[in-house]
Amino acid sequence: MVKKKACVFISGSGTNLQSIIKSSRDYNFPIKVCLVVSNNKKAKGILFAKKFSIPYIYLNTNRQKFEKIIFQKLIEKKIDIICLAGFMKILSKKFVRNFKGNIINIHPSLLPKYKGLNTFQRVLKFNEKFTGCTVHYVNEKLDSGKIIIKRKIPINNKDNTYTLKKKVQFEEYKAYSSAIRKIFQN
Repeated sequence: MVKKKACVFISGSGTNLQSIIKSSRDYNFPIKVCLVVSNNKKAKGILFAKKFSIPYIYLNTNRQKFEKIIFQKLIEKKIDIICLAGFMKILSKKFVRNFKGNIINIHPSLLPKYKGLNTFQRVLKFNEKFTGCTVHYVNEKLDSGKIIIKRKIPINNKDNTYTLKKKVQFEEYKAYSSAIRKIFQN
């Protein structure tokens, strides 16, 4: 099986990155993580890139310079798909257009509800009965691209932002890999 070349963008702990790497080690998984990009020098996810000998780039500069440098690296490495996994920067419309249909993201809510930040606080504030995560294609509008997969979980009256985050993250690890399989199953 010829695997597609993937780049994962991170800003933090890299737990979704770790999950994607773990899945990618399966012979039948359709992608291989060939590059990790971070805008945060202290992102713990960089440790996963090092552990699995995956090249990584840390770059914290203005968006225009960041995107220009990263774009060149993506072309150089012949990247087929970009996976945003806790990447806390918004990519420009130009960057998204250059990779149209080849950038995916995971969001910690059941889109289209609760786009953007502070999803767990908002879900609790509005007494939702369910929440979850959504893997979607990235388009030019925030958290608005075509949905690939959703995972739904119940909220109980003892949940707080911390417990909800943990429950949703557990679903994210499965959902991201399922979405990648779904994209390339044709």
